[in-house]
Amino acid sequence: MSGTVAEAAAWLRRGGLVAFPTETVYGLGADALNAAAVERIFAVKGRPKTSPLIVHADSAAMARELAREWPPEAEELARRYWPGPLTLVVRKHPRIPGVVTAGLDTVGLRVPAHPLAQELIRVAGLPVAAPSANRFSQLSPTTAEHVRASLGKDVDYILDGGPAAVGIESVVLSVAEKPAVLFRPGVIPAPELEEVTGPLRQPSGAGVGPDASPGMRPRHYRPATPLYLGHVPARGRGFRLLIQGAAEGAALRMPADPRGYAAILYAVLHSADGQGFDWIAVEMPPDTPAWAGVLDRLRRAAT
Repeated sequence: MSGTVAEAAAWLRRGGLVAFPTETVYGLGADALNAAAVERIFAVKGRPKTSPLIVHADSAAMARELAREWPPEAEELARRYWPGPLTLVVRKHPRIPGVVTAGLDTVGLRVPAHPLAQELIRVAGLPVAAPSANRFSQLSPTTAEHVRASLGKDVDYILDGGPAAVGIESVVLSVAEKPAVLFRPGVIPAPELEEVTGPLRQPSGAGVGPDASPGMRPRHYRPATPLYLGHVPARGRGFRLLIQGAAEGAALRMPADPRGYAAILYAVLHSADGQGFDWIAVEMPPDTPAWAGVLDRLRRAAT
């Protein structure tokens, strides 16, 4: 169902699951301080409990209350980019249940830019733990209809805020250690972040135990249709995403700027998924810092 912020907030306060819009993608939210409610997120998504969740706040002030340590870099990055598509990983406050963070001593915090997301958190009066509102590892939702198609009646309430403007998930940046670690790229280029943090470190390979951050699985953000990055399969009926050249036949010319491309990427892939193609072939975008978020999603989605 779709409805009002007040109704959605009431569901959160009584331990329900609410799908809500952010500027990146739609989130599947629960009261971040209610362990039983958070457990339902993992059950509905089919998400392993070794994959931590991001906690959404309505302001930097609320986010700081959820941190045990708040380094100067966090304060400056929050000033520059919040509300917006940046998740900061810091040492967590003990009141955040371990199920939220996969047992880690750190938590990812974000202040979303979507006005309905901010209002929902403010009216509910609590921080909201929320991964993307879809089955685990599948294509992220950028509209309320995508949420309905993926989760059906397993979500208690859907707050419809229209299409997501950014279109891919937030940057995840850890300032809990030095040098800072870029766990997941997004639409904010790394050189901009390094103006605050200094040179960023890339995460080490996956090991035993919980993921250090959301979105680190090698296969993620995947459409149901097999996706090929950089080449076109020889057989079957397919759909192509191009940046250069004319888009003829079953093809679409995508925006040549990374933010424009990101804004429609998941919506285009959702649409292609519903048309019965045997494959989707994507022209390789430029391998530059500005395109890193798009390339990361495509590489994890590729067959």
